[in-house]
Amino acid sequence: MDRSSLPDMELVIRTMAETVVANEAHFSQLDAVVADGDFGYSLASGFSAVLAGLDQFDRGSTGSFLKKVALVISSKVGGASGPLWGTAFLRAAAVAGNKQALEPADVVAMLRAAAGGIAQRGGATLGDKTLLDALIPATDALEAALTASGDSIAAVRKAAEEARRAAEATVGMIAKKGRASYTGERSIGSVDAGAIAIAVIAEAVSAAWSMRPTVQENTA
Repeated sequence: MDRSSLPDMELVIRTMAETVVANEAHFSQLDAVVADGDFGYSLASGFSAVLAGLDQFDRGSTGSFLKKVALVISSKVGGASGPLWGTAFLRAAAVAGNKQALEPADVVAMLRAAAGGIAQRGGATLGDKTLLDALIPATDALEAALTASGDSIAAVRKAAEEARRAAEATVGMIAKKGRASYTGERSIGSVDAGAIAIAVIAEAVSAAWSMRPTVQENTA
C-alpha cells in the first residue's frame, strides 16, 4: 500500500462528512426503530460544521488536522454521539502525531485507537450492538488485506464489504448500550444505526479512495 498523504486524509474526512450529511434522514429512521431517532440529525450537525470549516483547519500535520475535526465533532454533535465520535478522532489524531504521511500500519493503528476510545468512553465491546460491531471487523479486514497484498484499493474495498456484512449482522443482537438497550429483546430484528453508519461511510470512502487523483502515481 502506498503512503497516505495529508490530502488523502482530507479526502477521507470530506467524504465521511458529505456521506453523513446526505444520510441524515436514513440514519435517523434507523435509530427511531428502537431509540429516539436523533442519531442522524446529531451526527449530520457535527459533520456539517466540519465541512463548513474544513478549508481553515490546521494542516501542519495529520494529527493536528484530525484534532480539529475531533474538537468540532465533540462540540457540535449532540447526545451520546458527540463524545464517542469526538474521542475516536482524538485518539486517531494522537496516533498520527506530527506525521505528514502515514504508512499502512499507521492507518490501522489509528482505527484501532479510535475503536478503543469509543469502547472506553461508552463502556461497550463487541456484541453490544453498537458501531464497534462494524468498525472493529472492518479494521480487521483492512489489516488482513493489506498484509496479504498491499493493494490499498482492494484493502479498503474489503474493509467496506466487511463493515456492511457486520453491520447487517447486528439485526440478531440485543442492544446493551444507549437508549436502544431499554428495549431489551425487542431490539432484536433491527440493525444498529451506528453500525450501519460505519458501513455506509466505509463504502463511500472506498469509492472515493479508488478514484483519488494520485492513485496511479502512488501504486505504480
